[in-house]
Order: sequence, then structure tokens, then C-alpha cells
Amino acid sequence: MQFMNKLIISKEEPNEIQQIWEVNSLAFETDAEANLVIRLLNSGIEHISLVAKYNNNVVGHILFTPAKLENSEIKIAGLAPMAVKPEFQHTGIGSALVEYGLNECKSNGYQAVVVLGHPNYYPKFGFTPSINFKIKSEYDVPDEVFMIKELIPNSLDGLSGMLKYHKEFNKL
Repeated sequence: MQFMNKLIISKEEPNEIQQIWEVNSLAFETDAEANLVIRLLNSGIEHISLVAKYNNNVVGHILFTPAKLENSEIKIAGLAPMAVKPEFQHTGIGSALVEYGLNECKSNGYQAVVVLGHPNYYPKFGFTPSINFKIKSEYDVPDEVFMIKELIPNSLDGLSGMLKYHKEFNKL
């Protein structure tokens, strides 16, 4: 896509919050995910919030927040949500956000990232079903949609259990 060379991915700025809400609102069927993003950004928890901008307008957003594996101190990030404005979907923006975000997570000391997402999309980034690591989601979801990626090789060796997202996700 010719516009991709004009795409800028960067950390979210406070003045972009409304645009972030709009991207998430447009990308999903309801405002639930958009409202979740705002609650998470305002919660005071550690997070990695990245935007994709084209012509100084936010056209994509991805958020990573800490997730907790029971009986473990491993540092895991939860990828959720990731959104791209409908007219920019299927152009590579989502992939660029995921790749940039995974690098940011690794740079921020995360050892793994989990995602509850499309089983045909996330494996291209190295995500595999978390059940392969004996890690289960706190939510009742099919095994193939709850995936994990080690950012540090073998960091999940010997670990197992239930993984929980930030409590704000329970309001979704």
C-alpha cells in the first residue's frame, strides 16, 4: 500500500485519547472495547499504548496491559484490544502495530504476551495456543483463540495455571 510509507507508529499521546476511542468504536460492533480502552488508560496501571497515524490522524491502536499467571512472577502482557479503522483494515496496519508492540513489550521486560484473538491471524506473529504451555484463560473460550508468545525463549518452561487479565476486562 502506498500510504504505508507515510504511516507513523508511536506511543499514544494524551491529546489522542478521543481518536483512540473512535478507532476502537469503529473497529468493533459496539463501544464496549472502546470504553474498556479508556478505562484501562485511565486506571493508572502500567501499559503500552501505541497508535498508527496517517496524515496526523490516528487510524489504528493497540494496547498491552499486565496479565498475571497464577503462582508465578513471570512478566506477561495481555494484547487487547487491537483496532484499525474499517477503511484501513487489511492494509498491514494491524500487523505493523502487533510487530512494533511485541518489540516494545520485550524492551519493557515482558517475557511473554497473551492474546484472545483470531486463530488464523496471530500465529503469523509466533503465537500458539496457550494450552500447549498448560496455561488457561480465566474466560471460557476455545483453546485455539487463547494464544501466547514467548518473547524470551523458554521463559514459560515449567509454568502452568490460570492467566488473568486486569479486572477492567471483567466489565467487557
